[in-house]
Amino acid sequence: MTTKLYETDLYAWSQQQVDRLRAEDFAEVDWHNVIEEIDSVGASQRNELKNRLKELLMHLLKWQFQREKQSPSWHTSIVMQRNAIDDLLDDNPSLRRHVPEVIETVYPRAVRDAVVETALPRSTFPARCPYLPTQIMADEFFPL
Repeated sequence: MTTKLYETDLYAWSQQQVDRLRAEDFAEVDWHNVIEEIDSVGASQRNELKNRLKELLMHLLKWQFQREKQSPSWHTSIVMQRNAIDDLLDDNPSLRRHVPEVIETVYPRAVRDAVVETALPRSTFPARCPYLPTQIMADEFFPL
């Protein structure tokens, strides 16, 4: 029954599991799916970091390589992504150590998106991320 509820009403299932855990009724906990859900929460936080960093890198690239089109909205987009990343890292401090590797992973995708949005040739953009992690997250950093 518990697995069926998991498949048909995730919210009701989660509340049922919380009630069982609070009551210390461990024999009735749907451990397999609880483990899956906890694992997916961690993956979700890491994916959020990837998405935010990719967006931030794309905006920094556009800022640097399309100077003639810099606008207040681009500036706002950079600031908003940094704020969202700061919030995410404040809530999940263990993700901080993963920032350099995530930047390396998402940078090619940021370039791909920058190429699409700017119509500039891929060769316009550096093959490797030209910014240090500390620069990427620094409020005052806007590449020249």
